[in-house]
Amino acid sequence: MIMITELKYCGTNTYLVEGSKGILLFDTGWAGTFRNFCHELGEKGKELQKIDAILISHFHPDHMGIAQEIADHGAKIVILDIQKPFLHNADPVFEKEPGMRFFPIRDEAVRVITEEESPGFLTELGLSGKIIPTPGHSDDSITLWLDNGVALAGDLNPLYELELHQGTQIEKSWEKILSLDPSMIYYGHARTTVRKEKGPGCRNDPENEEKENAGQGIEERSVSDHYELVSRMIRMIDKGYSIDKIKKKTGADPVFIEDVSRMYLTHPGVSIHGILDRIEIKNR
Repeated sequence: MIMITELKYCGTNTYLVEGSKGILLFDTGWAGTFRNFCHELGEKGKELQKIDAILISHFHPDHMGIAQEIADHGAKIVILDIQKPFLHNADPVFEKEPGMRFFPIRDEAVRVITEEESPGFLTELGLSGKIIPTPGHSDDSITLWLDNGVALAGDLNPLYELELHQGTQIEKSWEKILSLDPSMIYYGHARTTVRKEKGPGCRNDPENEEKENAGQGIEERSVSDHYELVSRMIRMIDKGYSIDKIKKKTGADPVFIEDVSRMYLTHPGVSIHGILDRIEIKNR
């Protein structure tokens, strides 16, 4: 029985994937969220020291920020060989943040495997599946595929946006995933997609079930208003406006402005709808 637990302690969805022999953490949050991460583990009845491995969907700052802090408590950071050149891409982002608590990943703490070796690695944890390169959002993006029909896709542009990316690398990556006929798709920021009835061998937390049905019946005017607001913010960000100045111009909440700014600057090419989904405005 595979158990997937969604952890909600920052703006990035991260997941504990529990096999019969061990526990895998898929993605981590922004630097400085380690204490929140530990609190969330406690709330879900999980233990930090029981995490065996960390798999990172791609090395953007909101997905790898506390990986080394977690690894310092016993977990092994595992990457595909294609991700190795990107391991420290986010380090300069955190170095520019004054007072930021960030611990760069130590190369000697990393286990590098190939796509062909990935089924063997997952078997060590009592999981059946593979790790698939799925570039598009970034060149180092990967998807964790589990043979029970579950795909953890990180920040690969959500399936409902696929028509917008015809003829691109994003479409090619989705073709890889869809050829496996997934029943559930977990994202780094968008809501979980249920494509069909879940088969045997996979159990979700009740919170995940609730999340799958959340956000229904949103008024179109609300979504439209948020779209226009984010569009205005992006234009101001491009002009170099500070958060305080954007607040004065728009009247928006500073935390919301910071979320939009961070997502826009760290996810090149993300759509406005993508930003809204990733900060879960549609569910607030």
